[in-house]
Amino acid sequence: YAPGAGTVVAAQPTGHAFGLQLDNGVEVLIHVGIDTVNLKGEGFDVKVKNGDRVETGTPLVTFDRAVIEKAGYPLITPVIVLNGDAFDTVDPVKLGPVSHGEPLLDIQKKA
Repeated sequence: YAPGAGTVVAAQPTGHAFGLQLDNGVEVLIHVGIDTVNLKGEGFDVKVKNGDRVETGTPLVTFDRAVIEKAGYPLITPVIVLNGDAFDTVDPVKLGPVSHGEPLLDIQKKA
């Protein structure tokens, strides 16, 4: 799900990764699983494309967990702020599993 309102700047057709430019200036990369690019899209259903406008909670992709696990890939999904140096702080709110709608990061703009 989109963590905030913004624009999809990179939606991989394989469904394994998404880049978003959020309205608040945050550039975020979401990578679904580790090494899942090797699945070549198997088990992934991409819901957005480059240039799409998204709001907080917009589905980006659905995936079949069993396909990923059977292939032996971890489901760890890094969420990376690409332009973190543009902000005063980028801190995790919670580590480990989170559910849809739970906050992930506390990002504070520079004063």
